[in-house]
Amino acid sequence: MKTDVLIVGSGVAGLYCALNIDNSKKVTVISKSKVDNNNTYLAQGGISTALDEEDIKPFVEDTLKAGRYKNRVEAVEVLAEESIENISQIVEEYGMPLDKVDGKIDYTREGAHRVNRIVHSKDNTGEIVFKTLYKEVLKRNNIEIIEDASLIDIISENNVCVGARIYKDEKEIHVFSKATVLATGGIGGLFKNSTNQRQLTGDGIAIALKNNIEIENLKYIQIHPTAFYEENSNGRRMLISESLRGEGAVLRNKAGERFVDELLPRDVVSHAIFEQMKKDNSEYVYLDATHLGEEYLKNRFTFIYNGCLEKGVNIGKEMIKVSPAQHYFMGGIHVDLDSKTTMDNLYAVGEVSCTGVHGANRLASNSLLEGLVFSKRAAQSINRTISDDEIDEKDIPSLEKNIEDIFCENRKMVIDEIIKSSEDFDYELFDYR
Repeated sequence: MKTDVLIVGSGVAGLYCALNIDNSKKVTVISKSKVDNNNTYLAQGGISTALDEEDIKPFVEDTLKAGRYKNRVEAVEVLAEESIENISQIVEEYGMPLDKVDGKIDYTREGAHRVNRIVHSKDNTGEIVFKTLYKEVLKRNNIEIIEDASLIDIISENNVCVGARIYKDEKEIHVFSKATVLATGGIGGLFKNSTNQRQLTGDGIAIALKNNIEIENLKYIQIHPTAFYEENSNGRRMLISESLRGEGAVLRNKAGERFVDELLPRDVVSHAIFEQMKKDNSEYVYLDATHLGEEYLKNRFTFIYNGCLEKGVNIGKEMIKVSPAQHYFMGGIHVDLDSKTTMDNLYAVGEVSCTGVHGANRLASNSLLEGLVFSKRAAQSINRTISDDEIDEKDIPSLEKNIEDIFCENRKMVIDEIIKSSEDFDYELFDYR
């Protein structure tokens, strides 16, 4: 099988990259599960953006401060400077709806932002972004999507990526391409306790490790302060978005007292919650939104309101039991400002990549924005450099290993590398299934 551009992953970064590839090029998007089974779909809060030219510098400063100044400054500047044009593209060109008040965009605020600069669609912004991009993809004759197809490995020659080995319908398929983009998402499925989709197990990181592609900052793993607490739950944790705290919800201990500024950076709030849980000898603290009013919560936070109600909690009348959970991966495959990896013709975008934007701790609502800005840059780079030559399909042997053994080895390889890189993580936190 051959295609001009192979994109592995169907979240915001994968689909937006596909949409920005020249229409004359054939693009194949591979999805490990169903196309909508990705972390983009779960994102609640919104998308950060500079409000205007004057807000670019403050936005950069807020991102650097949240990242403990471990960020790559030039990448943060690109993120802020190109934020407005990318929001404009998905809203004005693709028709994504944003919440408005009196005809003007209703910007909200989340932790560590100095001003309200987050655009949103209710409290399921990620789902709306995905549906907007997917609807646009379906209009394009040059883009094909293949579901239930897993990446086994890339195919390379002399540090040039020429395609990938894909597993689908119990067969190994070899896809040859002029450019390959890894948009494989994060690592939450490796953890026992995460807000991520369970199938996201660091596939792209494993492929990078096996092919000597540079990775960095694997120790930078974000713990989200507020995931819905359920006893004896080993499934994906329900995220209680930071935007709820941005609109006034407060954290309380078992005595009903506030114990932290809820809008500090996520790592600071998570640490405060862990400390409070120790003091209270409890597995959770409370998030109190009752004072915001049930009608407001139903309308502004429909997803959270209904999700909690299904779990037996009316957030208009009761406090929510919450505790921290693994949420986001700031490390990943090292890329430059055009999302190029250290292997030629191979790009990485979204959570699997490390652009350096987030530093040691991601600023709230910067994930969807990074997925937009840097996947478009990858597409623009591909458009500039892609060859007009015919794709050379080679006859290469299939791997002679059991596929489940390969996936198990990949998971263990990534877990071992994370533990080696950080004293904060041990094997007890991980799920080897």
